Amino acid sequence: MIAFRDFALRRGERLLLSNVDLALHAGWRVGVIGRNGTGKSSLFAAIQGEVEADRGDIDVPARVRIASVAQETPALDEPALEFVLSGDAEVHKVILAERAAAEREDWEAVANAHLRLAELNGYDATARAGKLLHGLGFSPDTHERAVKEFSGGWRVRLNLARALMTPSDLLLLDEPTNHLDLDAVLWLEQWLLKYPGTLLMISHDREFLDGVSTHTIHLNEGKAKLYVGDYTAFERQRAEQLRQQQIAHEKEQAEREHLQKFIDRFKAKASKAKQAQSRMKRLEKLAGTEAVRAERSLHIDFPAPAKLPHALLRLVDADCGYGDHVVLEDVGFILEAGDRVALLGPNGAGKSTLVKSLVGDIPLLTGERGGHPDLRIGYFAQHTVESLQEGRSPIDHLGDIAPGVATQALRDFLGKWQFPGNRAFESVDGFSGGERARLALAMIAWTQPNVLLLDEPTNHLDLEMREALAEALSDFDGAIVMVSHDRHLIGLVCDTFWRVADGVAQPFDGDLDAYASWLRSRDNSNDGKSVKQVKAAKAGKGGDDLDAISAAMPGVAETAAVASTRTAAAAPAPAARSRKANPVKLAQAEARVAELESKLHAIDMDLADPTRYADVPGLSQQRVTLAAQLAEAEEAYLSLYDAA
Repeated sequence: MIAFRDFALRRGERLLLSNVDLALHAGWRVGVIGRNGTGKSSLFAAIQGEVEADRGDIDVPARVRIASVAQETPALDEPALEFVLSGDAEVHKVILAERAAAEREDWEAVANAHLRLAELNGYDATARAGKLLHGLGFSPDTHERAVKEFSGGWRVRLNLARALMTPSDLLLLDEPTNHLDLDAVLWLEQWLLKYPGTLLMISHDREFLDGVSTHTIHLNEGKAKLYVGDYTAFERQRAEQLRQQQIAHEKEQAEREHLQKFIDRFKAKASKAKQAQSRMKRLEKLAGTEAVRAERSLHIDFPAPAKLPHALLRLVDADCGYGDHVVLEDVGFILEAGDRVALLGPNGAGKSTLVKSLVGDIPLLTGERGGHPDLRIGYFAQHTVESLQEGRSPIDHLGDIAPGVATQALRDFLGKWQFPGNRAFESVDGFSGGERARLALAMIAWTQPNVLLLDEPTNHLDLEMREALAEALSDFDGAIVMVSHDRHLIGLVCDTFWRVADGVAQPFDGDLDAYASWLRSRDNSNDGKSVKQVKAAKAGKGGDDLDAISAAMPGVAETAAVASTRTAAAAPAPAARSRKANPVKLAQAEARVAELESKLHAIDMDLADPTRYADVPGLSQQRVTLAAQLAEAEEAYLSLYDAA
């Protein structure tokens, strides 16, 4: 399907790839791996025709439909569901045409639109878009929320959902698991296994690569080599190839030495000149097999804690949250020396809130937080990398937390974290995300903590650094609480699991495989909704039939009668009594309640978003005001209902 012929790629003065000859066939799921800066993203750009080859060709069939994830999302007023639906441009165009025709009461155009929708198999398009949003962690009540109201991480998810919605023969995914929680990563893995086209994905998540890829392209030292199998198979094959290469090199060197000795000894003797000449020709023809060069390996470590008491940190009967908003209720959590705890659950459920409560970054709403007098916490938050000061060097940052320490001692320490020589004095402005994350971890290590609280520490790290971090954490003597979507890291480091969801944090009895199985086997009738959502759905089940009709015919604009029926069906009161109430005033009151509930949920999502941490005071105040308005609106609604 895709062929590279003597392909070379250059970015500026730097030659990224050369002499690439390989073919990728339809239906393959290919993991593209290599260190940062080896040209992975540039290769994707070349496939899409965004950059030209420096030499050679890429053959991509003209009719191949390519889908990829947009790098940016504009601040749109468009609802999230509509944004994702527009990924299927042709179906979306027909749906919009049908809506416009219905508004102008052009029933012939409506009929034609429905015929076209049937030809495109587009009647389930809205349902498919909703499933994509749900799988990537969007609750149903956020589907109509404007795109511009979502934070950066959630907009990345919207772009991913839109790419998955786009009909394609070739799907290009660049770090698709970034900004996803473990639940969403597991869902995406299952979705990609069913994708019928050709998949190319750049990822530093080895478990994800093992779960999805059928082939692997390794970019290294300007070359691209194709391997059959997943990441683990690649590692095994590459190790064997390197071993055989080293054996061949050593054998050749021994032969060279033997030939050279013969030549040196007998080339001046007439009786042996012919044999010496023959061996000189043999020496010239030797292939020149290269020795295996030891690849630069990373090794980091967290120093042993100065003091390591047994009981380190605890939460007792704790309600965790912001302002008057309770995210987690009645948390009882005890952390002891040697504990290795992974927090599992969807984004927005409260994992980061629990970590911040353990740190003491946010006060408990109720309950007690207690720590040993010798407790020393090392905290890596999702915003830690962004908090590094522009224009300052690693030495400057480390010096801020180590006043009075000699510069040479700081340099020696930074050298152990791969900031050697003058690199320690360079501004962080030019550092990659991975280098910034490594510096942030180095600063934590300097403090010699006995508790590490790590919230998504691998987001910016490549595979090599992730392996080094996993090794360092495995050797760490203190306690660890970790939030991560990297199953390989969690599996190597953690042995205890807590699930955080539906306002509760509780131990999960099982390992990561058991958690993945549990996610897949949840009651499908709940469609993965929370307990509160299921109860709400049951309370308003009168609207089920209308929802089914709407899902089956997404392009049909609701008439006033259908909209009124939907409103009545969604009301919390019994339908029989709704018919006796004043329908106009009741509908207005209910719409007001729904509007305020939607705004409250939007603020709740922002409060749970680590990137909005600086806005917490203002958001909390907004929530207090909205909660009061909602109470008044609900009281007014109930008064109208009771008066009927």
